[in-house]
Amino acid sequence: MAVLYVFGSAAPPVLDVERVVEEAQSQGWDVCVGLTPTAAHWLEPRLPALESLTGRPVRSTYKMPGEPDVWPPADVILVAPATFNTVNSWALGVTSTYVVGVAAEALGKGIPLVTMPCANAAYVRHPQFERSLETLREAGVHVLYGPGGFVPDQPGESRPGGFPWAAALKTVETVVSPSP
Repeated sequence: MAVLYVFGSAAPPVLDVERVVEEAQSQGWDVCVGLTPTAAHWLEPRLPALESLTGRPVRSTYKMPGEPDVWPPADVILVAPATFNTVNSWALGVTSTYVVGVAAEALGKGIPLVTMPCANAAYVRHPQFERSLETLREAGVHVLYGPGGFVPDQPGESRPGGFPWAAALKTVETVVSPSP
């Protein structure tokens, strides 16, 4: 069974992570969940159920040196929702969070990566955002932004129909098949 890491940032779609894990598992993935510290805080009361669902701890911090890694190696990593901060930190190599650090290292290890940003229209107008998306694309990351992926909302609005999780999982499957 192929291993999928689902890494979420603190944007409202992260609140659907259990449903996404269940869908990925139904497609044959062995799923591990990593969260930015704020996303972990948002989901704190639900973390035990999420750990039960995946059979592994949810990670939001690095392990201590010398501790064994409790996750199997990833076959593919989905970084979604990827906030403005996560996208820019990752592209700039600022690895101050576990999620961004592992995603940045995955580039060098050749682990396939898919990301779907989630930032409102005000944030995406910042000139660094497009540069960061282009940097990630050039590094080989499958970026789902724009038609067929995430389309920004106006500040304070929600996208009708919700976050396009199905598109993210479909892209993951095209990158690496969940079956051995």
